[in-house]
Amino acid sequence: MPAAQRTSVAASASVRPLAEADLDRADEIFRVAFGTFFGAPEPETFFGAADYVRTRWAADPHAAFAAAVEGEVVGSNFAADWGSVGFFGPLTIRPDLWDQGIGRRLMEPVMACFDTWQSRHVGLFTFSHSPKHLELYRRYGFWPRFLTAVMKKQVTVRATTPGRVLYGELGAAERPGALSLCRALTEAVYEGLSLEREITAAQAQGIGDTVLLQGAGSGLDGLAVCHCGAGSEAGEDVCYVKFGAVRPGPGAAERFERLLDACEQLAAEKGLGQLDAGVNLARQDAYGRMADRGFRTWLQGVTMHKPNEAGYSHPDAYVIDDWR
Repeated sequence: MPAAQRTSVAASASVRPLAEADLDRADEIFRVAFGTFFGAPEPETFFGAADYVRTRWAADPHAAFAAAVEGEVVGSNFAADWGSVGFFGPLTIRPDLWDQGIGRRLMEPVMACFDTWQSRHVGLFTFSHSPKHLELYRRYGFWPRFLTAVMKKQVTVRATTPGRVLYGELGAAERPGALSLCRALTEAVYEGLSLEREITAAQAQGIGDTVLLQGAGSGLDGLAVCHCGAGSEAGEDVCYVKFGAVRPGPGAAERFERLLDACEQLAAEKGLGQLDAGVNLARQDAYGRMADRGFRTWLQGVTMHKPNEAGYSHPDAYVIDDWR
């Protein structure tokens, strides 16, 4: 397509909040876009029973955006607020409109979200082998750092993990205190980091639960926000650890092993056969311990950070996430 025509398409695209009535179309485009990129024979069925569009819209409708051309939705993008940390995605465009500037239009509202939230460290997960993706995000100040491995293992029955509590089993009066303990733990991992929105969204939508590991004192040793099964970001027969972390400092490696045990225990209790978890390769020991347990990489990408700093991806961090 000539440059003038590409410019015309981008200029004619309007960007607005993604409405509930748009979700079916946005989900269809999301699947076809990824399926086309990966060369799937039936791209419209890509990701199977996993749902990224409806779950992320429900978690924060004010941070979900649609691009439309002549009134028809042609793409979407989502921003996530984790306190001082923010990330975005999936950003997807209808394949016949790729490389026409619509992706840049959908970047504008998510960058505005980060400004409004005063996010200190923001990022994304993208394909390390795709120059066009790296260049698009570089224009907004993001820089590629370490690879991130999205890993999986078959669930095996494990003994009960000492000190494990599920957020969903707590009474309404207990939950505010639990969220406060979660904030204290994530603050210790990275100043201002908060997973409260993910914890409450998983509970409200009924798509998973949050594992809490009680410590020897009054605090937490670890937490993991898990999506479970079809209709969540995990998909059929999968438990997906969207975020997990343990209290840093001496003994963190052992706490991380307990957290992995507790996540696998949850998967077994839910009758799910596969456990998925992503880890940035800058977290060397965390990655090594997962590999030693039988986790194997099935998807690999690169995280891009703004500013070009480690954030909480460094050798001393025992954190599970992948920013997909």
